Amino acid sequence: MTLTGPTVVAGALVTLAMFIAGCSSSPSSDDEWAELRDSGPKGPVDLSAVPDAVPKQEPRSRYGNPSSYQVWGKHYQVLLSSKGYKERGIASWYGTKFHGRRTSSGEAYDMYAMTAAHKTLPLPTYARVTNLQNGRSIVVKINDRGPFHDNRLIDLSYAAASKLGVAAAGTGLVEVQALDPRKPLATFPTEPDAPPISPAMYVQVGAFGSRYNADRLRERLQESLHSDIRVQPATAAGEPVYRVQVGPLASVEKTDALTADLAEQGFTELHVVVE
Repeated sequence: MTLTGPTVVAGALVTLAMFIAGCSSSPSSDDEWAELRDSGPKGPVDLSAVPDAVPKQEPRSRYGNPSSYQVWGKHYQVLLSSKGYKERGIASWYGTKFHGRRTSSGEAYDMYAMTAAHKTLPLPTYARVTNLQNGRSIVVKINDRGPFHDNRLIDLSYAAASKLGVAAAGTGLVEVQALDPRKPLATFPTEPDAPPISPAMYVQVGAFGSRYNADRLRERLQESLHSDIRVQPATAAGEPVYRVQVGPLASVEKTDALTADLAEQGFTELHVVVE
């Protein structure tokens, strides 16, 4: 997941290139296949003593903070600041495949440390990540770029995913809130588990300043999809906006399938909304 230089290259792409180069000979053992797939540790690991990341003031990383970069044909704009950032979405995790490799910030990736990867937050950023489905909360240091799967908001280290309770399932619904390291450390205690909720997922297909255009898209989608579609009124920069969203969707798998279906129909500006 490393990003380097003015023309940014994702480590995920480097890994892909290495995989392609090695395709002339197939892996000869289950262990070799596991390394290609990415996975957790081979045996049980006690992570109970791994502490949360401790927010502290650090300069912006020399690496991994271009104003913008491109991965797999998609452009990403790095935020100038993490101040006020708070978003819900789908979390995934990464493990042995990247363990020990250089992250976008230049640090070595440690799957047993409380770190994470994000597409647009400046590096480093400290953030509280809360599992909306079980109420667990952790603090991580975001020091890497990714995940570059369309529907994922954050990629957690194996340790962070395990402590949050999403490692076994592979994904989870989370809220990510950036923390201000200038505040006293006492303001960042480990919070008690919050009451779990049953969040709803939607795929946003478009947003319009005109209700008429939003309704037209909704009608078009109703002809090709077998899902509920809503037009959600909101305000952005003081102006009305009408967001066309498909859902609610029952699982991450259904969300991924719908996104793939919509992409085949030519929709490219898709966004997962978690409420």
